[in-house]
Amino acid sequence: MRSLSAALLLIVQNLKDNMEEKINRTLNGYYYGVMALTLIILGVMYYLTSRPDFEPFSPMESLGMTLQYIAIGVTLVAIPFGLYMVKLFKPDTLEKYKEIATGRILIVGLTMPVNIAFYYLMGCHKPMMWLAAMSAIAWYFTKPTLGKMEQEMKPKDPNEETY
Repeated sequence: MRSLSAALLLIVQNLKDNMEEKINRTLNGYYYGVMALTLIILGVMYYLTSRPDFEPFSPMESLGMTLQYIAIGVTLVAIPFGLYMVKLFKPDTLEKYKEIATGRILIVGLTMPVNIAFYYLMGCHKPMMWLAAMSAIAWYFTKPTLGKMEQEMKPKDPNEETY
């Protein structure tokens, strides 16, 4: 009887491990998909702006200022929100964790190609380059790993102090 319960426990643990690995592979696909999208946008925008008939938006005109304020606002809201999503929504199942981690990767990661596009549309305007660099650094911290998944899914001890 004892060996039967141990065998069932081992089977359940193997299924959970396989599910975690599958979710990690899916999240890595989204993570590297954002990088691929960024490289594609980088190439397309470079091609479009290197054409002689391209007219960049002036950052000092009304449309350029509006685009710049939108990019700054979205980036400054999306990065902290995306990085804090797991703590905010506290996933209790692997499927819920997968949804939240996917949202984190997409929210933080998609600010990078948008800021790169604005950088080129505004004629290589330096603040847009810095926003893209901030987005790239924040995107790095969304890299999914099994250890990170276990740490974020682990129930918090109510007596544990956090600093």
